[in-house]
Amino acid sequence: MEVVKQWFKDWFNSSYYHLLYSNRNEQEAAAFLDKLIDYLKPQPGASMLDVACGRGRHSKYLADKGFDVTGIDLSEESIRQARHMEMDNLHFFQHDMRLPFYVNYFDVVFNFFTSFGYFSTQRENDNALRTIAQAMKPGGRVVLDYLNSVYVTEHLVESEVKERDGVVFDIHRAVCNKKFLKEINILDQVKLQRSQYTESVNAFTREDFERMFAKQGLKIIDVFGDYHFNEFNEKQSPRLILVAQK
Repeated sequence: MEVVKQWFKDWFNSSYYHLLYSNRNEQEAAAFLDKLIDYLKPQPGASMLDVACGRGRHSKYLADKGFDVTGIDLSEESIRQARHMEMDNLHFFQHDMRLPFYVNYFDVVFNFFTSFGYFSTQRENDNALRTIAQAMKPGGRVVLDYLNSVYVTEHLVESEVKERDGVVFDIHRAVCNKKFLKEINILDQVKLQRSQYTESVNAFTREDFERMFAKQGLKIIDVFGDYHFNEFNEKQSPRLILVAQK
């Protein structure tokens, strides 16, 4: 599979990306956010940063609970749509997480649903974590929700076909050079056109994150293995959810 450098710029701006992932479980996401808030117990009106916020659905959910939420994402199209939801305590910015944002400003920083690990070099991944660490107030916390690489490797579905609204997605997956690759061949039967994208996500482990977090002065205080906050088990947990403090 051939991976285009910074593949995420075009893919996340594509309407096909949003169509392919349009069936995400909103109820599960809301339940996860509720559980997170109950666990973190942030102060009323606490400032929150949603890194790689996409179209802002999670940011909006948190803002509706009274928190002061800022969402950032590289995708201009996603931010354009998210801005339709802006209000006094909800703001969105088109921003590259590898570059500094606010410094010592937020009480809590979120990075949801494997919105990390896309970059081709370790320096870029370190820069993204540095942005997160710098954005937090001293004592602030970050929740980073990642896939569990060991589990995903053992349960990898190598190929499947999905159809959404007249668009056929022929998907192939592989693990190569400690990266998860997903080649997505698209046939738009309405527009009679084909296109192809390849996702690449680093197969980071818990140990990798422990090293990367420590480098940024972040102390891991909890690790969960799913959206119900069950204990992390490398062989059995579908997710790797890390909670760290500055």
